[in-house]
Amino acid sequence: GEHPDGYKGANVMPKPINQLDRDEVRRAFDHAAATYDAHAVLQREVCDRLLERLDYMTLQPQRVLDVGTGTGYGFARLRERYAEAEPYALDIAPAMLAATRTRFPREGWTRRALTLLGSRSAPQPQLVCADMERLPLAASSVNLVWSSLALQWAVDLESTLRGFHRVLAPGGLLMFATFGPDTLKELRAAFAELDDAPHVNRFADLHDIGDMLIGAGFSSPVMEMEMLTLTYADLKALMRDLKGIGAHNAAATRRRGLLGKSAWTRLEQAYEQNRQHGRLPATFEVIYGHAWVGDKSRREDGRQVIQLNIGERRRKLGLA
Repeated sequence: GEHPDGYKGANVMPKPINQLDRDEVRRAFDHAAATYDAHAVLQREVCDRLLERLDYMTLQPQRVLDVGTGTGYGFARLRERYAEAEPYALDIAPAMLAATRTRFPREGWTRRALTLLGSRSAPQPQLVCADMERLPLAASSVNLVWSSLALQWAVDLESTLRGFHRVLAPGGLLMFATFGPDTLKELRAAFAELDDAPHVNRFADLHDIGDMLIGAGFSSPVMEMEMLTLTYADLKALMRDLKGIGAHNAAATRRRGLLGKSAWTRLEQAYEQNRQHGRLPATFEVIYGHAWVGDKSRREDGRQVIQLNIGERRRKLGLA
C-alpha cells in the first residue's frame, strides 16, 4: 500500500536480483516494435493509471524525459499535458523510437512560417536511442523523469536510479511504474515443474526499490502496489502476448532454444492447474513510485558542497 509520509526503509542496499542480457533486451524490443501496440493492453492500462497520479503533483517542468518510451503511447500524453516543456523520449531499441516518431509528423512549411511570424509552437520531441543506465544528458538538466514499465529491464536498477537523480534538477520529480516479484507467478511455477533454469525474469520488491531510491539520493519516496490479472483461453495466447510486447526471458543464464514438444505439453499441463471459470489467469504485480530531488548542494551526511569556479573568478579579477 501507499506510505503517505514517505517511504522509510532499511539502510542495507539490496544486491541486483536480475542478471539480464542487455543486447537480448534490445533485440527483443526491436523485433516487437511492429506488434507491440496490438498486445500492450496491460501496458496502456498501467500507463493511464500512472498518468492519473500526475494530477496530484504540482509541477510545471521545463524539460520532460520519458525513459523506455516504447512506441510513444505515454510520451504523446505527456507532451499534451506539458505542452510548453521540451519533451525527450529515450529507448534502447531503435525500432521502438521509429514507431514513436510516426506519432509526431515532422514540422512542415506552415508550422515554420508561423514560427517566423512570431507564433509560438510546442517544442518538437527529441528522440534519444540510449540505455537508461547510461543517460546521455547533463546533470540537473531535467525536471521530470517518467518511466512506465521499463525499470524491470534495468540490468542494475540501483545504478539506474542514481543516474535518474543525476539528471534531475533540484525540485525535480521521478515517477515510475514497474513490475514486482509476484508478476507472472503462475508461469514461473509452471516452468519450475520442468527444470531449475530461469524462464521468467525476476523483479525487485517494493521495499528494495524504496531502499534504492533513498540510496540514490531521492527524498521521501512514496510507493504503492496493486495486483492486476489478465485471463487467457490457453497458454499459447499468453505467450503470444508476451512475445508481442517483447517480454522475452532475457536472463543472462537463460536456456537457449525453444521448448521441445514434450516439454511444452508438460508446461501446459502444469499451467492448467490455475484455470478458473474456464480461463487461465496471469498475475501482474504493479509497483508505482515517485520521489523528489532535494537540494543537491548538500551531501547525504548534511555537509554542504560549495562549488568554486576558479577560472571565472580569475577572469573577473583580471588575472586570467
